[in-house]
Amino acid sequence: MTANTQRFREFKMPDVGEGLTEAEILKWYVNVGDTVADGQVVCEVETAKAAVELPIPFDGVVHELRFGEGTTVDVGQVIISVDTQPGAGPAEEAPAAAPAATEEPEPEQQGRQAVLVGYGAAPSSTKRRPRKAPAAAPGTTVAAAIQAELNGHAAAPAAPVAPAAPEPAPAAAPVAAAPASPVGARPLAKPPVRKLAKDLGVDLAAVVPTGPGGVVTREDVHAALTATTEAVAEPAAAEAVAPAAVAAPAASGARETRIPVKGVRKVTAQAMVASAFTAPHVTEFVTVDVTRTMKLVQKLKADPDMAGLRVNPLLLVAKALLVAVKRNPDVNAAWDEANQEIVLKHYVNLGIAAATPRGLIVPNIKDAQEKTLPELSRSLSDLVATAREGKTSPADMSGGTITITNVGVFGVDTGTPILNPGESAILAFGAVKLQPWVHKGKVKPRHVTTLALSFDHRLIDGELGSRFLADIAAVLEDPKRLITWA
Repeated sequence: MTANTQRFREFKMPDVGEGLTEAEILKWYVNVGDTVADGQVVCEVETAKAAVELPIPFDGVVHELRFGEGTTVDVGQVIISVDTQPGAGPAEEAPAAAPAATEEPEPEQQGRQAVLVGYGAAPSSTKRRPRKAPAAAPGTTVAAAIQAELNGHAAAPAAPVAPAAPEPAPAAAPVAAAPASPVGARPLAKPPVRKLAKDLGVDLAAVVPTGPGGVVTREDVHAALTATTEAVAEPAAAEAVAPAAVAAPAASGARETRIPVKGVRKVTAQAMVASAFTAPHVTEFVTVDVTRTMKLVQKLKADPDMAGLRVNPLLLVAKALLVAVKRNPDVNAAWDEANQEIVLKHYVNLGIAAATPRGLIVPNIKDAQEKTLPELSRSLSDLVATAREGKTSPADMSGGTITITNVGVFGVDTGTPILNPGESAILAFGAVKLQPWVHKGKVKPRHVTTLALSFDHRLIDGELGSRFLADIAAVLEDPKRLITWA
């Protein structure tokens, strides 16, 4: 490898997995001439799943940004180059693509694993020089010394030293996993691995480390994610209204404007077509007097136990749905086409369709059936805020079972929602309006709304779907059932 190619390191658009082949650069956080460090986030990109921040895998000074903001880049293309020896004086420009025979393969060229942020972990056949074990002070354990090194900042890559003899490739036999960290101990992991775990929603304390000295690697994080979550659900529920895509200013007198379909919006469209023509949809409606629920909302807002929490009708609709699922557990299921089985779920991952500037996404609250009302309120607030900021992780969008879409916030009475792929049902909550209603034999103004439930008729027949929807309506009509039915 020449000194020039060693000095200028190139970072390529990572393989984001899930069959995705491109990503759009939304924002650069660095400029040419800025100093960057291993693990530092340099840009934000949008895939068809979500917006993702990418950390750089080495130290140095930004030499070149290959693409501007708003550009869609194929996976594998170089997006940024970094001068890893900025004090070495002038050097020739780094070649865009050095011949394979003269350049040592970068980790991303060696068949990395699919990841959602940053870069892939190099396979065991890499020929990097082994890092020397840190010297431990008297009375210091080896694990503590390794953690001290991981928490510190790695030095910039030095000039290569020719080895006295070729380094043997590691054996192909699987390496025994290192014992997990003691209870209460901070897991050993490099900052980029911690960032990856945070973005994927993986608890490092629950990951079994396989790296030297009990260090958690990227492979360990992905293995833990695979073992605990299902495949990422496609963004769905196209019935909810999402903000219009930002179009380029139309020329004076122009009769048409074309908006590229990409990112979240593109996958949403594909998912809706697949859902509409795969699962046989049935939609039922019920109009209900929710006056008592609206009064309860006002009382809860003044309740000290709910201080600082967001209390709105959607919160009680979510709680009513969870009570109805408990009374009708067969609605919470999935269709396994490959095995021709119905999979009953004994947990509720409650999806909430959220309109964002980049399109519609459906993150879900894991194990919502176990949450108290304050916990459910907190989860709803966090979910919506994260979605609107474009920071929802793929893990938060995976494994949903039933979804709620709140079309009432747009003044819409109701609709016929399309199922989120892989889920059994979706409830549309319409606008709550004062309407004349017969109450105790007299026509009075009452708060009324219309609920619409779409469900997969392979999983839920008409009787079960009707009972489920009627139970939701009954709880909203008389919220005392939240206690008597729970």
